Order: sequence, then structure tokens, then C-alpha cells
Amino acid sequence: MAGGKETPRQKMIGMMYLVLTALLAMNVTKQVLKGYVTVNESVVKSRHNLEDNNKRVTEAFQQAIGGNPGAAPYYEKALEVQKMINETCKYIDKLRAHVSEENEKLPKGSGDTLTLKWSLKNGKIDGYDDPTRILIGDPSSPKTGENTAKELEGKINSLLNGIIGVMDKMQTDPKTKLYPADYEALKKKINSLKPVSSGEKEDGIVMDWGSENFYHLPLGAVTCNLNKIAADLKSLEAEMLGVFSSASGKLAIKFDRIIARVVAPSSYVQVGQQYEANVFLAASSSKLGQGDMEVILGVDSAGAASGAKGELIPLVNGEGEYRVAAGAAGDKEYKGVIKYKNPDGTFKYYPFSGEYKVAPPGASVSADQMNVFYRGVVNPVTAAAAGIAPGDVSISASGAGVKVVQKGGGKYELTFSGTGDCMISVSGKTKDGMKAQGPPFKFRVKPLPKPDIKVGGKFAPPEMKKSELSVVSAIGAGAAGFDFAANYIVQSLEVTGKVKGKLTQGTCTGSSLSGDALNIFRGADANSKIYVDAKIKGPDGAITNVTTGIKVAK
Repeated sequence: MAGGKETPRQKMIGMMYLVLTALLAMNVTKQVLKGYVTVNESVVKSRHNLEDNNKRVTEAFQQAIGGNPGAAPYYEKALEVQKMINETCKYIDKLRAHVSEENEKLPKGSGDTLTLKWSLKNGKIDGYDDPTRILIGDPSSPKTGENTAKELEGKINSLLNGIIGVMDKMQTDPKTKLYPADYEALKKKINSLKPVSSGEKEDGIVMDWGSENFYHLPLGAVTCNLNKIAADLKSLEAEMLGVFSSASGKLAIKFDRIIARVVAPSSYVQVGQQYEANVFLAASSSKLGQGDMEVILGVDSAGAASGAKGELIPLVNGEGEYRVAAGAAGDKEYKGVIKYKNPDGTFKYYPFSGEYKVAPPGASVSADQMNVFYRGVVNPVTAAAAGIAPGDVSISASGAGVKVVQKGGGKYELTFSGTGDCMISVSGKTKDGMKAQGPPFKFRVKPLPKPDIKVGGKFAPPEMKKSELSVVSAIGAGAAGFDFAANYIVQSLEVTGKVKGKLTQGTCTGSSLSGDALNIFRGADANSKIYVDAKIKGPDGAITNVTTGIKVAK
């Protein structure tokens, strides 16, 4: 139940190692949490942009009824669908606010304006206990009822089935009938948004849609997922408005392509700098031709309006494709204007500009999750070479019993049977064949850290209140401060403690507490200790015996 004695020097070295590990983990976690804030703000911004666009299209749709009475039935159906979507989005916003309030322990009603940026600085953006408790509970038997993932799943299905019902009814009325291709495309889009579970298992449990999206995820990820669902519904609303107004004869150009775009001021970032990008949804039409839109390189708006000639960029699926061979290394700039034809025959001009860098050949290899590799688990890796497409990059590795599996697009998975150094070489496909892209990269391969038990979501707590112990039903396992995809499994437990002055033991198979063990956790004497001996299986198959003592506080 106790390890060998350590000298004062050994204890000091061990404490310094723990502090260093904790500082490294805190730094990694902070960067991950900042990523949630950035992605969430981009999703929220995209949703607001869609809402503004949908409002403008709806107003234009309404005004078109005066000159086109046949548009009125389509407009009424559009309003019906909008109302259904808005009600579901309001519910999602209310659910998100409720989860935030519970996680941050704030008064009811405060979650409406609560942001992830605030939670990152002042709250618990990494909290996952309350989001899981509210939305899922036990993944083997997820909660139902108000403010649960099951209720959200039901409302989404009800909404999407309801919209399909509206469209089916429209097809039976000549006044609201949609083009068959548009009807099928919309139906396919709607079905793609329905909540569907992948059927994957976790700890032997088949995860449903709610568990896959919300179980054991921090507040940052839960908030991002909820906002993404709402943004997807607003994207659907935009597409339906386009189809309905087009069918009524409202629009000259039908925007049938809504895609995500990422625009960054620069794709070249040095170590220590901050990468910035805007993520948003863009709409275009695959039927746009040179008569409807022209992308002209080398002129400005005034020049294009006066008839100045420039280089026309080819249109593909309603988008200009600008391609130019990279010559000498250095900074390159380009600019031009988009000439767009309005439904009334007039033109509008939208200027654009861009820049890029041409660099000499070079290569990089990065571990996707941490700055070292670990034996016994899958280590995702991305390899890149400047000026070479990801699909034309390959790597070779040696050392530490490495095995490489290519996943496509510069992505690889490395596993190791040993420890030590691993050397990775990068090659790229050029016009002269496969060429080495710089010298090999050296990585350290380390064994997995020893696991610890988790009680009530805490790693090896030295003390817990009786009220906290009484609600514990299972013991978890993991490596404290280890932000890597490593699955530790509790195989057996032995719990020892004093209940009414009598020493009692309970033996458990797996992570769930047996009846005897539950009695100890619920009835242990105050100021006594509960000892938990656990056998934990790591991802590499190694079994570790872990013992911890928990003082029972009043």
C-alpha cells in the first residue's frame, strides 16, 4: 500500500519534475482553449452574417411581390420555414446559456451574454463535469427531458422533418411547386443535418449522437458545437430562401453554392507570432458565366467601369480561379475587380487584392498533439514542404521501433515499440522526381506517463468531503497533466476504509464500485482514510498498480 522510502534529494527532484510537467501542460491547455475561443467567434460571426443576409433577402422577396403576385405563395412558405428555424435556434441559444450558467455558477439569465472569451479569462472554459451532467449524464443511458442532448436531438429532427413536410406539400400545389432538381438538392441538404451517431464505442459503450458531441467535452467545445448547429440551420435557411425566391422568379441568379472560406492576412507565420484568420460562409452560383460576372486582374473599379481592359480570370463553378507560376523567390502582390451584373442589367464593381510569398524549397515535420512522441499509442504527424502540395509529400522514419502509416494529404500516424530518438526525413515530388527536402528531423520517443486514479473528476485527491464521496459510483484513470489521446482503463479495484470504527474492504471488477465499496465511500468515518488500490491498463497494454489514500473530511 506504500512505496519504498525516498531520500530528501530524491523527493526534491521528484517535486521539481512534477512542477515542470504541470507548467508544460498548462501551456498546452491554454493554447487549446484559445483555439476554442477563436473558432467559436468565427462560427458566431458567420451566423450573424447569415442572419443579416437572410433578412435582406426576405425583405427583397417581400418587395418583389408587388411586381410579381406569383411570388406571394412562395414568400409565405419561406416565412413558415424561417419561423420554424428561428424557434429551434432560440432553443439552442437558451440551452447554451443554461449550460454556461451552470458551469460558471452564475445567476439564471446571465448566460445570454456570457462569452467564451470571458470564461477563458475569468471562468471555467475547461469545465466538463457540468456540461456532461446537464446534457448527457451516463452515456450508457443518456438523460432525457428538459435541457438535455436527447431533447436537442428531438427538436432538430422535428424541425428538419417538419421542413421536409412543408416542401412535400408545396410539390402538390402548382402555385408553390419547386423545380425537381432544387427539391431533391434541398432534401439532401436537410437530411445531411439530421443527428446521426457514428456507432463508435467508447469503453464498451455505443455512443449516441449526443454523447459524441457533448460527453466529457469542456465548455469551450460544447459551446462551439451548439453554435455550429445553429449556424448550420441558418445556412439551410439561406439556401431555402434562395431556392424559394428563385422558383418564384424573384432572382436572376440563384446562389446554389454555400461553402466555408478561411481568409488569412498571411499564411506565413514565424515562431512567436500569432496566426490570424477569418472563417465565414460564402455564397456563389455554379451558373454564373462571363456575361453575369467577370473577375478582371490589373484594373480598379473606376477603370473597369470606364471600359479599361485587364486580364480575365476563368470562372469555375461561379468562382474565379487565379493561377500563376511561381518564379523568383520573394513577396508577390495582385489586385483587380469583380464586375457583377445586377438583375436590372446594371453592374456593380467589387475590388480585391492579395499577396503571397514565393520561398525556396524547405521541409517541416510536426507532431500534431505534443512536441515529443510516445511509445504504445498512435502519434498523429503532419509533414509539409514549402512549394509542394501535401499529396506530393512523403516521409521515411527510423529508430525506436517506428512504424509509419500514411493517412493522405501530408498526414501520418506513427507508432513505436521502443524509446529513444527517431529520425524523420521528408521528400517531395518535383518535376525532377522525388527529392529530399532538407536534413532529417530528430524527435524524442518517450514512454507513456504512469497513470493515476480519478475520484469525482479529481486526480488522486488527498482529501474529499463526505458529501463528495457519497456520490462517487466509479473510479476513473488517466495521466494528470497529460494532454494526449491516451486511454487508461481501470481493470480492478480494492477499497479499504473504516466504517463505524470497523475496517472494511470492497473488491471491484472494472471501474464501477461494488456494493461493499459503495458502503465505504458513503459511510466512512470522518477524519479516517479511504485507500484505493487499482490495476490500470494503459494504451500500450502495460498494467500498473496504483494506490492512493483519501482523507474523509466532514
